[in-house]
Amino acid sequence: MHSSGEPVTDPISDRQDPTSVAQSDAVPRRVLVVDDSKMQRRILSAQLSRSGYEVLEAGTAEEALEICSQIEPDFVLSDWMMPGMSGIEFCQQFRTMPREGYGYFILLTSKTEKHDVAEGLQSGADDFLAKPVNGDELRARLTAGERILTMEHAMKEKNRQLSSALGELQSLYDSINRDLVEACKLQQSLVKERHRSFGNAQVSLTLRPSGHVGGDLVGFFPINIRRVGLYGIDVSGHGITSALMTARLAGYLSGTSPEQNIALIQTEFGFYDGRDPADLAAYLNTLVLEEMQTDSYFTLIYADVDLISGKVALVQAGHPHPAVLRADGSVEFLGDGGLPVGLIEGAQYETVTTKLAPGDRLFLGSDGITEAEPPRRPQIGEDGLAMLLNRLQLLRGPAFLNALYWELQRMTSDNLSDDVSAVLFEFDGAKENVG
Repeated sequence: MHSSGEPVTDPISDRQDPTSVAQSDAVPRRVLVVDDSKMQRRILSAQLSRSGYEVLEAGTAEEALEICSQIEPDFVLSDWMMPGMSGIEFCQQFRTMPREGYGYFILLTSKTEKHDVAEGLQSGADDFLAKPVNGDELRARLTAGERILTMEHAMKEKNRQLSSALGELQSLYDSINRDLVEACKLQQSLVKERHRSFGNAQVSLTLRPSGHVGGDLVGFFPINIRRVGLYGIDVSGHGITSALMTARLAGYLSGTSPEQNIALIQTEFGFYDGRDPADLAAYLNTLVLEEMQTDSYFTLIYADVDLISGKVALVQAGHPHPAVLRADGSVEFLGDGGLPVGLIEGAQYETVTTKLAPGDRLFLGSDGITEAEPPRRPQIGEDGLAMLLNRLQLLRGPAFLNALYWELQRMTSDNLSDDVSAVLFEFDGAKENVG
């Protein structure tokens, strides 16, 4: 339907609408009027200009597309029926054009059938105005469009701020991640020696944090020419705080600086002897509560092993029960549990003894092993650990501990939620030279 000669009735009032964004913004909204009737364009343009809009005109859809390629109108008022490209086709082309912001498209038409309205909406139009245009209705349509554009602008600005914040968070995360990677290297370096042979015995260690850094620590150190100290520690919690605690505890049980190792006592002859395991746990408990002044506590397993006789004296302070894998394949669990270190002032601990025969092994593992949870099954527990130790008894040293970790991964579908650490001491029997 050609639009020439169709009057616009009830023109937009000269009174300014105080809610209009076009009048309140420093930069007025831009409206493109598209109609092949020059008179219609002039009437609408004059009324829109008085309402505070910046108005552009186009006599054809093709001319309007050229304008839209150079300038982005906020609103488009387009006649439906025009020579050449129709308003519907123009709307479809308009929606494919790249834009910084949204463009609100209103079709001017005398079509009132429901299927015509549906066709217009499917083509990308936002609203319709029946011809002849009613001024109040036009003003209402523009005000509704203003709300849409304002919300779109606000959402875009919030998305921009969100993207900026996410970018800053990503940068911060990347920085923290780099620091954690380095922290992981440093924590792993606390376990300076993962395996040592003493001729008639050997010690192997494994430390597998569940995250970048963890709260587990394992180690060993010589007490004297015939005895060695073995330990496992599990600090409460996870992450940086726990890792810092393990670093400090590593200094207290140093194998390279015996004068700083609180598990060692220097005799009057200048030689080193080992502190009784229960006394060591009590000493550490007092040290943590009085000097460290931290909310963290830890479990401890510490064993003093005689390389000649196979005698073992150990203390269990909240750590899982140490296990002895006998040469015949049987597994014995030692200890009565005990209190964690740094939790209760004046806590008492007990030294437990056992003796290893040639071919026996002492296993000191963390609760990341016994409390691992296979899917839809109970925790592995001591029964499951005994089964694993027995299954792997043909392996030795680091190969034994690596296979144990791989078995845990398999059983839990690679979903280990806690640090895994262990000390394996293998006793082959006394020999002439053990140093």
